[in-house]
Amino acid sequence: MRFLKRAAPVIIIFVLFFSSFQIVKAEPFISVSARSAIVIDGHSGRVLFAKDEHEKRRIASITKIMTAILAVESGKLEETVTVSGRAAGTEGSSVYLKSGQKVKLKDLVYGLMLRSGNDAAVAIAEHVGGSLEGFVYMMNQKAADLGMENTMFHNPHGLDDHKELYSTAYDMALLTKYAMTNQTYRKIAGTKRYKAETMQGIWKNKNKLLTGLYRYSTGGKTGYTKLAKRTLVSTSSKDGTDLIAVTINAPDDWNDHINMFNYVYEHYKTYVIAKKGDIPKLKDSFYGNKAFIKRDITYLLNDEEKEEVKIDIELLKPKKSWRKNEKAIPDIIGNLKVMLGGKTIADLPVYYENERNKKPKKSFLETFKSVFKKASGGSVWSI
Repeated sequence: MRFLKRAAPVIIIFVLFFSSFQIVKAEPFISVSARSAIVIDGHSGRVLFAKDEHEKRRIASITKIMTAILAVESGKLEETVTVSGRAAGTEGSSVYLKSGQKVKLKDLVYGLMLRSGNDAAVAIAEHVGGSLEGFVYMMNQKAADLGMENTMFHNPHGLDDHKELYSTAYDMALLTKYAMTNQTYRKIAGTKRYKAETMQGIWKNKNKLLTGLYRYSTGGKTGYTKLAKRTLVSTSSKDGTDLIAVTINAPDDWNDHINMFNYVYEHYKTYVIAKKGDIPKLKDSFYGNKAFIKRDITYLLNDEEKEEVKIDIELLKPKKSWRKNEKAIPDIIGNLKVMLGGKTIADLPVYYENERNKKPKKSFLETFKSVFKKASGGSVWSI
């Protein structure tokens, strides 16, 4: 839909404080042992701290996050896998598969994520991809689709068997952000103990943050090889804020992650900037109280940034014919942009209530006032 040029009668701007604040690239301000590190907001993907996050490095078993999400998305978790000799003979960490053994794919994925089974990784790859090589192609295609520009996979487990096997802290954060949108993956990655249906034994997750070190941990994946050193991806959640942290080549990775998480939780909070539902009554009274947005807008902000939020609403100029024929009014009548430091952090369509589009009950203005009135010194919006 084409929007008309901006004009005073159809533009509404919600302003908190104006200043010269700008969003800039995250700079190291947390002490970490890792050669590469990053922590991001699990919802928006906003980088909150980073250190050499785009440097290509070996990543060891955090590779298995890609293997796991592809297995989950295959829709084959309840299928039975016949373990090949190639899978059973894979070196390194293992769930002790035997050639010819029949195992449920779901059990293999749990063994992959909780016990870091390299044998499970190959068995998964062969079943889901048709061959190990076919699965590696799928891994790299998925990486490209997700914008992982500095990543190359050559196996499903992360062993140092190829020179050109690498990723970055940033790319692995992107991958994890995507994977965590999948409920099944989230459940597997956050499982502390698992009893396999088609194998013996009870597996305990190797992620010590999840099993006791950090109360807000929700999952992740550990990794280690002689060349990659210690690698770790972890997720956490506190008071509505979800975070993703990645470290590569980190001698003290558990504490690195705890330090990054704690810093963000101490200095940032997830705010509801706009609640789904009504938009405040417009100066141009044509749309009245029938203009609305369909979802909440939330964003992770520190105290200073909270005062920099601006909401800009642009609406279509009403046509005279619409007054006599309300059905002619388009479903989408404009857009709502949320800006911080001159950067757009959210852009949503504004809908007009009709038989096809029913607005939620919660008032946009009510929520906006409740969140920001104190920060703005009383006056919340202006036209």
